[in-house]
Amino acid sequence: MRYEHIGKDLFIKNREKLKARLKPNSAVIVCSNDIMPTNADGTMAFRQNSNMLYLSGIDQEESTLIIAPDFPDDRFKEVLFLRETNEHIAVWEGHKYTEEEAQETSGVQTILWNDKFELTLKTILAECEHIYLYHNEHIRNSTEVETRSDRFSKWIRSTYPNYEYERLAPEIYDLRTVKEPREIELMQEACNITEKAFRRVLKFTKPGAWEYEVEAEFLHEFIRNKSKGFAYTPIIAGGGNACVLHYIENKAQLKDGDLMLLDVGAEYANYNADMTRTIPVNGRFTKRQREVYDAVLRVKNEANAILTPGNSIPEYHKEVGKIMTSELIGLGLLDQTDVKNEDPNWPAYKKYFMHGTSHHIGLDVHDVASIYTEFKPGMVFTIEPGIYIPNEGIGIRLEDDIQITEDGHFNLMRNIPIEAEEIEEIMNS
Repeated sequence: MRYEHIGKDLFIKNREKLKARLKPNSAVIVCSNDIMPTNADGTMAFRQNSNMLYLSGIDQEESTLIIAPDFPDDRFKEVLFLRETNEHIAVWEGHKYTEEEAQETSGVQTILWNDKFELTLKTILAECEHIYLYHNEHIRNSTEVETRSDRFSKWIRSTYPNYEYERLAPEIYDLRTVKEPREIELMQEACNITEKAFRRVLKFTKPGAWEYEVEAEFLHEFIRNKSKGFAYTPIIAGGGNACVLHYIENKAQLKDGDLMLLDVGAEYANYNADMTRTIPVNGRFTKRQREVYDAVLRVKNEANAILTPGNSIPEYHKEVGKIMTSELIGLGLLDQTDVKNEDPNWPAYKKYFMHGTSHHIGLDVHDVASIYTEFKPGMVFTIEPGIYIPNEGIGIRLEDDIQITEDGHFNLMRNIPIEAEEIEEIMNS
């Protein structure tokens, strides 16, 4: 792997936290992701199942983890199954985990090759009553692709129909919501790499450049700093393109006098950063652009102040909506009549700020957790207010990644330029 050794202590601790939530005589079975096909004999880059990473640190295809805390023989309380390598695989695909490397990465002591899986599973299940399986229960999941976890779930339910099957998702989602200190370190590194790339882009950007050239500058800096690349499909949006929330074509030429919205983030060790900045293409904000920019920044700063323990996303977003409403009135985009006559299910401010303010982030960019979960220390959220005015060609969004602490919050992107004066200074230096 490109990234530094994470350390098995994190994964040992994660498994212990999960074991404490299981019913007696249970087995948890977690599968790796597939290598997904493209066309002909092509494949996409491998992206591991986040739960496999969380519980084992194993970043390889065709891997399976079984956790059976109450099994009588200590050797089978935790078992990790891997694809056995050989000279042919080593030549054509590269190095795969050895047993010793898998032990050192995961902290799991019993490492077996996949040809031992079915017999070992039968042995373990003979002493179990409950089987925990994972299905993607993310609120925004809409994929029609069958995963390796889905296929395995079908197989085991038909092969072992008389067991009590349990949902793993609620338990592991709740655990993943609160990050361990080592996870925060990895997320901070993803943010640090994002900062380096953004500073590079500030120096590069000028009228006449193309959005895809800016994308290339980000990618260059990400990869040279041990990242696999973008944490998600980047948005590089000049001028009116910034008013398209999920603009990802990145194909237009940047024009003098326009703004450019950059929604990008690096991944590091499978943990993600999610940053948005909006900069003037020619290095100077116009008076109107600066008015709108400062309004968005004030909303973000005030939102920071209320992203604290005990709050929750629905209540938090209501408060941010009130702050945004005041700013939009100040910009002349709304008036008191608009507010008085608004639909409470779609407040007046939604005309110019139509998306949410925050989401969980971690191993997944839109990380797993209920939006109703009370904010707790160790959770990490984005804060990303925006104002979009298509008829003025202005789209401004600002986004940082914020860790909830015991007494408030900590900005993992505190070193990434955001004040208008600093951005202009760097662009013109």
